[in-house]
Amino acid sequence: MRIVVRVKPGSSKGPLIEEDAEGLVVFVREKAIDGGANEAVVKLIAEHYSTAKSRVRVVRGHTSRIKQIEIDD
Repeated sequence: MRIVVRVKPGSSKGPLIEEDAEGLVVFVREKAIDGGANEAVVKLIAEHYSTAKSRVRVVRGHTSRIKQIEIDD
């Protein structure tokens, strides 16, 4: 399954996932330095969908706030 997420790194609101018309909005406290925000997003998405972190990966948008995430079934 692929989903589109909009990431808000360095947010004091996080860790939190909200839904909107375009997909998911993921708020994480980690800054977008050395992939810290990407790792936090993967961990949060895995918890949200009750799956292992190894089954969640960023497919597109590694350096963008809008990312495509793939979750292996």
